[in-house]
Amino acid sequence: MLLILALMLGGCCLLLLPAAFRLWAVLRVAAALLMGGFCAVGVLALLAPEPAPLALPLGPPWAAALVGLDAVSAWFLAPLGALGCFSALLLRPATRTELMAFPALLLGLVLSAVAMDGYTLVLGLLVAAVAAWAALPERRAARLMLGFALTGGLCLMAGFALMSAGAGSLGFAALRASPPEGWVAGAVLVLALLGAASLGGLAPLHGWMAGALSAAPAQVAPLLGGALPALALLAALRVVLELTGPAQPSWWGVAPLMLGGFAVLIGGFRALVEDGLRGVLAGAVTAGLGLFALGLGLALLFRGSDMDVPAALALSGALLAGVHLMLGGGLLALALSVVQMQAGPVAGARLDALGGLSHNMPLAAGAALVAGLSVAALPPFAGFAALWLLLQGLLAAWRTQQALYQFAALGTLTMLGLGMGLLAMAMVRLWGMVFLGRPRSPRVAGAEDAPGPARAALLFPSLALLGLGGLPSLAMALMQGAVEQLMGGPAPASILGLAAGDAGARYLVLPILAVMAGLMALLWWVARRRAARGATAGPAEAPLWQGGFQAPPPHMPFGDPQSQVSAEGFAAPVLAVLGGPLGGYQSRVVAAPPGSLATARHESRWRDPFLKGLGRLTSLRHQASLLAERGRLPSPRAALRVGFAAVVVLLVILALVERP
Repeated sequence: MLLILALMLGGCCLLLLPAAFRLWAVLRVAAALLMGGFCAVGVLALLAPEPAPLALPLGPPWAAALVGLDAVSAWFLAPLGALGCFSALLLRPATRTELMAFPALLLGLVLSAVAMDGYTLVLGLLVAAVAAWAALPERRAARLMLGFALTGGLCLMAGFALMSAGAGSLGFAALRASPPEGWVAGAVLVLALLGAASLGGLAPLHGWMAGALSAAPAQVAPLLGGALPALALLAALRVVLELTGPAQPSWWGVAPLMLGGFAVLIGGFRALVEDGLRGVLAGAVTAGLGLFALGLGLALLFRGSDMDVPAALALSGALLAGVHLMLGGGLLALALSVVQMQAGPVAGARLDALGGLSHNMPLAAGAALVAGLSVAALPPFAGFAALWLLLQGLLAAWRTQQALYQFAALGTLTMLGLGMGLLAMAMVRLWGMVFLGRPRSPRVAGAEDAPGPARAALLFPSLALLGLGGLPSLAMALMQGAVEQLMGGPAPASILGLAAGDAGARYLVLPILAVMAGLMALLWWVARRRAARGATAGPAEAPLWQGGFQAPPPHMPFGDPQSQVSAEGFAAPVLAVLGGPLGGYQSRVVAAPPGSLATARHESRWRDPFLKGLGRLTSLRHQASLLAERGRLPSPRAALRVGFAAVVVLLVILALVERP
């Protein structure tokens, strides 16, 4: 544990050293290697966890802060270390605020991952949130994110305070020994879910995510969009699965189950309708966090029904979805950050300003393709393995023999299917608009691929996603300790893939890969056989096929952007059906008046209904403050009269209570 803190603090000190630009690359690589050292320590801790906590020389007045490396901490610490290492490779000389915010953000995330008491867990999440707030140059988005984070932190602190009242301590060991009961347990569940949803951006409390990610620097976006949401929901997972005891009822799982399915649906829709790169990333993160919450709800539901095998199956899917959120969401954020850095901050912010980058940026295009396929849960990547486990858990919900749970699982399954379909369509739109077609500006046409160390930051997460998806049995073996610690049962696994129990379905990766490779080879051979041969265009003739583009006019050497599909046009069929119910989308065609030669005009508007609701709450708060201002006492004499009347009323109440 001390080795992890020493490695990370050493890397942070290297990043804060004043250095010339030529030395910056060396310092950045050295810091990344030191920060990535605790990734290796986390992997080793998965094989031999150390549950004994370590007391730090800091903490609240009543006790020391406790940290440790149990199986759950190690499972999330390894991808966190890798993500911190790769984010440091993108770090460039910037303002001192950004340079100081990145180490503080990583320190807070590590502290929350290895926390062994409630104080340290909440402290780590709040330190990370405050560091992210300091790094955001857009102050409105920063204030919104900080408001949600502080609300989530207060909810988590209130939940730990309720549990510590019976245990006498905030340490996880004491809380496990004295789990809450009755209404206290129900209040802890509500507070933990509210705190994690507000801190991590789980729908419907995800209004801050798009603005914060759009304004985040390149090195902060992977941690803000991948690590912080996953570790916030890890806090809820620890509270409701580990610290409240195994005797909680099944209905505890209904709320996170339905919230998870709703988050997947809303995240997929948001990713499809957003026209900015980071907006699409925010939708993908919301959907990934929904998968994590969905698995948590299933695990609670099955554990309360004494169904150990489905509970372990659902928990394994939740843990794998959490790690995939960190690696998949982090890789997508890294690839999009490289695109923004190379194509320009203005052109790289919107989908309609990009195009054709696969020719100039093949490595970034490949990394974005891997991240998009994994986020869309397509085989053979890690996202599909997590989704397969969760689907098997949902299909097993009929065995609970309770109509409420069966209908909840059915509704969640419907939202999950629709949301993942929208998310897959969003990833197709993202990759096609950014990397295919023709460049839409000279800056985009001259963009170059990822420089120097950033190539490693794109390559290694891609290999990790492919490895976790191609070898899910290895992931299950590493997850074994975490599943046993939280649930008490073994993780589902088979030699070549995944298993849903002894008599359940099997996901065999290698046979599926062989079939997919055979089909791709057959399609390629058929296309080559049926392709026209010998057809060439003369010197004065136009090419036979220009990919659907018209010939560019002389004053537009990079082509006419109007000849390519727009981001809104790609999503138009979905917006026409789901835009109104889910997203407040409105469109109309304004026709020219009779006799006019002007063309018709299409107008559209999309406004996030959750931000609209947040605006209403802000308006209510403002109105309440105005009412309080109007009701202010006019003079000190009136204030004394009110205070004297309040004292008299309290004395009367005490007299009535104490009267025999």
